[in-house]
Amino acid sequence: MIKVGITGGIGSGKTYVCAVFEKMGVPVFYADEEAKKLSESDAVVSKIVETFGSSILGKDSKVDRKKLSEYVFSNPGELQKLNAIIHPLVKKRFENWLQENRGKKYILKEAAILFETGLDKEMDSIITVVADKETRIERVKKRSNLTEEAIGKIMASQWGDEEKIKRSSFVINNNANELLLPQIISIHNALIH
Repeated sequence: MIKVGITGGIGSGKTYVCAVFEKMGVPVFYADEEAKKLSESDAVVSKIVETFGSSILGKDSKVDRKKLSEYVFSNPGELQKLNAIIHPLVKKRFENWLQENRGKKYILKEAAILFETGLDKEMDSIITVVADKETRIERVKKRSNLTEEAIGKIMASQWGDEEKIKRSSFVINNNANELLLPQIISIHNALIH
């Protein structure tokens, strides 16, 4: 089985691209979604509160993702602490998921910070999804209640496209004027042959 990492900066459209691969029958592990689910478990909430304080909780006593995001993306050392809590648990889930999908020609592991966390070293191949900065900001503003400043801080915490492209096997351009399907089919064909 070929393990393919798929990454891209916030708003690049990597999740949409993954959905297209899924429609083609390719199993996709969404690391970012798994991290969100894990951050809602009682054990992880306790560890997050212990690390960052109760001020990151909402009125419902759950982690207020917006507060936590604004805090960790404004304090890079704190982001590392959050990653240290979540990432080992996501890794374990991925290992179990791999076992469930053994026998497949290839799988995708979607992760926004694939390179930043060193996960790229565990992959056989990497796909990076790119889009221009303005497009990415508009996409994120439409889907979330983040301010442009908050989006900028997240972008600043992620590697730039140039560095990701240098280390990638494949690049998908996801600007409005580019056709996605031919790019995805080309990569799919390269991976199955």
